[in-house]
Amino acid sequence: MGGTEHLTVQREGATLVLTLNRPEARNALSLPMLVGLHDGWLEADADDSVRSIVFTGAGGSFCSGMDLKALAGNGMAGQEYRDRLKADPDLHWKAMLRHHRPRKPVIAAVEGYCVAGGTEMLQGTDIRVAGESATFGLFEVKRGLFPIGGSTVRLQRQIPRTHALEMLLTGRPYSAREAAAIGLIGHVVPDGTALAKALEIAEQINSCGPLAVEAVKASVYETAEMTESGGLAAELTRGWPVFDTADAKEGARAFAEKRPPVYKRA
Repeated sequence: MGGTEHLTVQREGATLVLTLNRPEARNALSLPMLVGLHDGWLEADADDSVRSIVFTGAGGSFCSGMDLKALAGNGMAGQEYRDRLKADPDLHWKAMLRHHRPRKPVIAAVEGYCVAGGTEMLQGTDIRVAGESATFGLFEVKRGLFPIGGSTVRLQRQIPRTHALEMLLTGRPYSAREAAAIGLIGHVVPDGTALAKALEIAEQINSCGPLAVEAVKASVYETAEMTESGGLAAELTRGWPVFDTADAKEGARAFAEKRPPVYKRA
């Protein structure tokens, strides 16, 4: 498993857990963090034994966004990773889930601050859990900046436009309860339990047929901007082949025999 000084990678059964690990800076984005994230997403994609990903932060925060001190010209930790960025100028956008969508389901477990770049990365995840005291928001306009991580495009497609514009144009913080009310997150749990809830959801996903799970996720995103008729046609293209897999036959047998299925991605 990979990882860097600011990004830890762990396995919990069939779940890969990626943890932003710069708690002294509320997990503000750094070069080591971005490189670690990029490699973590690719590791999950390449390893068929990984069936889900949990994305979280250490030390009671998710991510407070870009390191503004570095942006102001005071340098950024991990200069030794510059060669990775030179080799792939798109690496940071892939790391932040702007230009990469993992084929496995990604569940965000949020505690504390999830603002600016944190809220932008959140929009690249599939299922979202937050502790009661979590804080969300896109603060860029208050600092004369632009939320260039994808929020002006994605947010209005994930929550009602009036809420998206209010979040984007006011730069104000949102509580976990308010974020849930507008549909930005799906679960609000007691503080300190977001990771446990995310792992619980991951385990439910892991018990399902992995080929079916990946095809369902791909179909949802692929058809999101299609017409209904186009989307239905694309769904058949994705869905029918799943019925011919050994996993599908195993699921039917297990149901008939009243036992847990044993899927083999076949």
